[in-house]
Amino acid sequence: MIEVQALAKQYGSFSAVRDLSFSVRPGEVLGLVGPNGAGKTTTLRCLAGIIPMTSGTVRVAGHDLAVDPVEAKRHLAFFADEPRLFEYLTVRQHLAFVARIYGVRDHETIATPLLEELELLEKADELPGELSRGMKQKLVIACGLLHSPSVMFFDEPLTGLDPLGIRRMKDSIVRRAQAGAAVVLSSHLLHLLEEVCTNVLILKKGEKVADGTLSEVSAQFSNGEAGVSLEEIFIRATGGTEG
Repeated sequence: MIEVQALAKQYGSFSAVRDLSFSVRPGEVLGLVGPNGAGKTTTLRCLAGIIPMTSGTVRVAGHDLAVDPVEAKRHLAFFADEPRLFEYLTVRQHLAFVARIYGVRDHETIATPLLEELELLEKADELPGELSRGMKQKLVIACGLLHSPSVMFFDEPLTGLDPLGIRRMKDSIVRRAQAGAAVVLSSHLLHLLEEVCTNVLILKKGEKVADGTLSEVSAQFSNGEAGVSLEEIFIRATGGTEG
C-alpha cells in the first residue's frame, strides 16, 4: 500500500508539489496525469526516495520512507522514462547484479520467466549497446520486477515500445495489480491509462485537482454526460491538453 500525506517539494522559492495527499491500496492502479510541469515526475521521485521531499509523510508497504528508507525501498520499484544501464554488463548480468543487491536467492528461476515475458530471452547475452531503445526499456523493467515489489512507480514506462510491446506491458501491469501490487502509473497515453487504471489523480501546477476512481472523477467533470473519455476529463480539469 502507498500512503501519502501533505507531500511538498520546494526548490528555493518554487513549489513543485504542494500539500499532496492520496493513497493506493493493493490491487489498485493509479493513473497520475497532468500537463507538462505539473509535478508528476517530482512526485514519483519523492515517493521512491530518489529525491528528498521538503515536508510530508510517505509510507510504502507500511514503512515510513523517511524513518525506515531501506525497508521501504525493499518493497518498491521505480521505473524511469529513460533507461539507465551498465554498458559492460549483459542482459543476464544486469539481472544477476540486481539480484545480489536485493538478496534474491536462486534468481534464475525468476529471471528466466521475466525474460520470456518481456521477450528478452534471446538477447540474454547481449550488451545494452546491442539493444534497441525498446529492449533497453524492457531490461530496466525486468530488473525492477526481479525482487517482486509490492509497490510500483512507473514514469512513462511505455516510451520506446512498439504497439505490441505497449499492449503486453499494459497486460503485465494489470496482472501484477491483480496479484496484489499497488501501482502508480504516469503516462501521456491517456487512452491506455483508461484501460489500465482503477483510479486517477490529476495534478495542475503541483496541486491536486481531482482524485478518485475513474467513475468518481468522471462524474465530477462530465456535466452529466455519459461516456466522457479520460482525455476529455483531463482537459476539463486542467483547462489544457496533455503534453
